[in-house]
Amino acid sequence: MSAQIFMPKLGFSMEEGTLVEWLVADGAAVTEGAPIYTLEADKSAQEVEAPASGRLRIIAQPATVYPVGTLLGEIE
Repeated sequence: MSAQIFMPKLGFSMEEGTLVEWLVADGAAVTEGAPIYTLEADKSAQEVEAPASGRLRIIAQPATVYPVGTLLGEIE
């Protein structure tokens, strides 16, 4: 079963965020809790952690603004 990675809502007024960069390559193994991408929202950047362990499948491209709830990738 795969774990889906969505654009999170980090603040009450957040409606979109920028996927700055993936910190892990497509198809690479990731460990739950390890940083996998950098998100910029409301003029602050933070690393977002993997929700599960497995292989990362990237769907969304970096340097792009996405609405909250957009599917960014999956961990299989």
